[in-house]
Amino acid sequence: MINDEAHHAWRVPPKVKIAGVAKEELKNAANWIAALDRIHCARGILNCFDVTATPFAPTGKKSGAETLFGWIVSDFGLNDAIESGLVKTPRVVVRDDGKLSSKYKSRFYHIYMDHDVKPDLTRKVEPEVPLPGLVENGYHLLGLDWLETLKKWKKRKERVPPVMITVANNTYTAARVEFFFKHKKLNNNDALCDPEGLLHIDSRVLDQAEEQEEPVQLKLASVENAENDAEDDEKENRLERKLSKKGQAELLRLQVDTVGREGQPGEKIQNVISVGMLSEGWDARTVTHIMGLRAFTSQLLCEQVVGRGLRRTSYEIDEKTGLFGAEYVNIFGVPFTFLPHEGTGDGPPPPPPSPKTRIEALPDRKGYEIAWPNVIRIDHQYRPQLTLDLPNVPVLVLDAYDSPTIAELAPIIEGKPDVTRITEINLRERGEEFRMQKNIFRAASYVFDQMQSTWKGSRDYLLAQLIRLVERFIESDRLRVDPPIFDRDDLRRRIVITLSMSKVVEHVKQAIHFGNTESLVPIFDTQRPIRATGDMLPWYTGKACEHTKKSHINIAVFDSRWEASEAFELDRSEHVRSWVKNDHLGFEITYSFRGVIHKFRPDYLVRLANGKMLILEVKGQDDQQQQTKREFLAEWTRAVNGHGGFREWTWAVSRNPTDIHEILPKASKA
Repeated sequence: MINDEAHHAWRVPPKVKIAGVAKEELKNAANWIAALDRIHCARGILNCFDVTATPFAPTGKKSGAETLFGWIVSDFGLNDAIESGLVKTPRVVVRDDGKLSSKYKSRFYHIYMDHDVKPDLTRKVEPEVPLPGLVENGYHLLGLDWLETLKKWKKRKERVPPVMITVANNTYTAARVEFFFKHKKLNNNDALCDPEGLLHIDSRVLDQAEEQEEPVQLKLASVENAENDAEDDEKENRLERKLSKKGQAELLRLQVDTVGREGQPGEKIQNVISVGMLSEGWDARTVTHIMGLRAFTSQLLCEQVVGRGLRRTSYEIDEKTGLFGAEYVNIFGVPFTFLPHEGTGDGPPPPPPSPKTRIEALPDRKGYEIAWPNVIRIDHQYRPQLTLDLPNVPVLVLDAYDSPTIAELAPIIEGKPDVTRITEINLRERGEEFRMQKNIFRAASYVFDQMQSTWKGSRDYLLAQLIRLVERFIESDRLRVDPPIFDRDDLRRRIVITLSMSKVVEHVKQAIHFGNTESLVPIFDTQRPIRATGDMLPWYTGKACEHTKKSHINIAVFDSRWEASEAFELDRSEHVRSWVKNDHLGFEITYSFRGVIHKFRPDYLVRLANGKMLILEVKGQDDQQQQTKREFLAEWTRAVNGHGGFREWTWAVSRNPTDIHEILPKASKA
């Protein structure tokens, strides 16, 4: 008996509980072993071999020697498979010509954790919202390399295309990536943007197909026979409309299972977008590029994602070397490195942990609970004639250092990058393709995609206005490229603008918002439209803190002495009914600064004695970014107050430790 993926089939001790593993999973893990026990009793099993890449219970925590199954007799890990040539060799980004991360690595190495990316990709937004600039930049580079691979495969007369996989953090990001490709936002790479080769894996639909006891029979021959017919697309669309939900789910499953297989439903797939993991045992051999847009918290998770693309396309022996030919998969965003365990265990024991204070909401203080509307975005209603007051539009400076044009990748050998075998992806060589007029139209179409849903007039008129406004902005002195030598060089300037398109779009969009909005419409999270202090889960801190009196939360944590003095006054002021320090509550204001999405958390939420809600920010120094925060905070309060379904909200900024005595009475009288 051979058990493949044996980490799903193991003997669970009675009444065992494992953190992160559902009871149903534990039950399923034991079902197969129980069946083998019955077979063994009836007929006798001579030998039983387990095969798995993860020989331990899936707890979700970091694995160590103590968590491994006790019956391991042979260990041939992924590193061994790579070195022996049984699988493709992964190549990761080791450096580029742009700014480095805080860990002195290329920002493409783990894109999701970049400070300009993570706040953006965690938002619940519509598909047409542009991806962060660094992500689009990564797709330009990886897409160029994919295009070169496609040309090589066509020369070899391969009948299926190479495949790029994107692993996203959530369904919102996956939808934005799909929109990016479907609407051909990737510069000069229509091949990768071909909708026929795009497969967005809906895990919910896929699960429905896999749960069917008997697969749904699909008459796919009609699609295959239509390939030489001029009415291909129409017939295929008719077939999709005729399929039931079960049929559509089964078609998706077949496409996923047959990616890269000639004559099968998945043969034309070249761009796969998935949330989370592709299923174990997925054996597409044509994967050549991987983009990771999620957090990777363990080496195991990196190996699982990268492992989806390591199956070789060919197992033919090279007659000259007697070995398999070298094959590679190029990776952005997956920090894939084999790191040895640090330390030998012979050193002194670690110091005891510092004392921690438990922070929690107290049930007996329910009367002090503070609630707020959970706004995920604010839609704008515009006046019909759009204008752009250029002299008052903030200057947008595009730093060429933020837009890499060259990326160097190194293969992972013996657990670390082999810098003697570096390959290069270079966008500069195709600089002539980045035309300014195309940039203007792309930027205008991006803004158009986001504005058209709330536009009441002619959409053609909207697009025409946007093209004019974007052109004025790009050609004005309100858009600069640093260093100045790039600003004076037309080619370099065009390249930087192309790679910074999301920043340009966001900056122009906000300038139009603030100058042309007639009304604001807050959009609430449909799953949790209202959040409250009582929703906060208990947590622990080692920071300075103090017990509270008028707060639903037992203790307030401070980042400065100034915050501590403000909290003291909030607890004793007659103008305050209740208050809370905004820490671990999830109250955030999304704002855009210099074309990049950020989030900030105001310091305090205060329910005043007159019933109004006050958002209080503690800030001493002032700069352009702080002013921008206040503009978006003011917009948030106007939108919520305009909705009328919540208390009246206001906001204030405390600029020194003593002005709280003026802010509270003033807010109470307003």
